[in-house]
Amino acid sequence: MSADAGVDWDALTAEAASAMRHAYVPYSKFPVGVAGLVDDGRVVSGCNVENAAYGVALCAECGMVSDLVRGGGGRLVAVSCVNVQGEALMPCGRCRQLLWEHGGPECLLLTPLGVRTMQEVLPQAFGSGDLEHVGRG
Repeated sequence: MSADAGVDWDALTAEAASAMRHAYVPYSKFPVGVAGLVDDGRVVSGCNVENAAYGVALCAECGMVSDLVRGGGGRLVAVSCVNVQGEALMPCGRCRQLLWEHGGPECLLLTPLGVRTMQEVLPQAFGSGDLEHVGRG
C-alpha cells in the first residue's frame, strides 16, 4: 500500500487530536492521542492514561487497540499519533509492536518525517510467525 492510498490524513489526525484532549496526564503533562483507520472503514482512537505507578501507565496506542478489539477487530490500515500541538508523534517501541500486531508490515503511520510503513518503522519485527517457528522445533 502506498502513502497516497486514499487515506484522509487530515481527518485521521483531527480524530487523534480529539482523542488527545481526553488524555489523563497529571504527572507528565504530555497528552497523546492516536487514531487508526481500520480495514472495514471504521476509525478507532485512544489517548494516554497515566498512573502514579509509572510502569502501569497506558499509551494512547493501547487504548486505540482496545477500541479496535472491542469494536469487532479488523486490521489497522493507517495510524496518526499526535502531541498536544497536533503534530505527528513517533510511537514508542512498545506501541510500534502493538501497531505491528494489529496492522502488520503494510500499515501506514504518519511520522514526523512523513508517512512510513510499519516495515520501515519496525524492521525485522517480532511477530506471530516467530512463535510458530519456535513451536515447530
